Amino acid sequence: MIHQPEFWVAVSFVIFVALVWKKAAAAIGGLLDARTEKIRAELDEAERLHRDAQELLNSYQRRQADALKEAEAVLAHAREEAERLRSQAAAELEASLKRREAQAMTRIAQAEAAAVAEVRDLTVDVAVAAGRRLLETGLQPAQADKLIEQSIADLPRHLH
Repeated sequence: MIHQPEFWVAVSFVIFVALVWKKAAAAIGGLLDARTEKIRAELDEAERLHRDAQELLNSYQRRQADALKEAEAVLAHAREEAERLRSQAAAELEASLKRREAQAMTRIAQAEAAAVAEVRDLTVDVAVAAGRRLLETGLQPAQADKLIEQSIADLPRHLH
């Protein structure tokens, strides 16, 4: 069997295939390893990008929640300020109305006092004129007393 050429061809074929297989397996393994590393690197990069995107999303969600809280706080403050201004305006209006009412009452009292003073002055003028007429005509004391009593009785009617 050793002397047959087919045997040596088979042996050399097996050695050739073994050598080629060894080299090809190493080359194929290297290519597969490189491909595996490249895929692993891409997966790591994709995972890192995913984490970054998730962090960015969380950050935007926090910002949105903070902005919403701030907007609610501003709105609540605006409502409180509007209520305070409304209360203040109502109080100022009420105070103004009370001042105007007091002024009107003062004016009425002044007008009333002026009218009473005018009636008194008129009464005095009438009494003086009546006295002058009495003195000029020379009334008798009984008539003078009667006129004085009548003038005194008419005074309340003239005052009101």
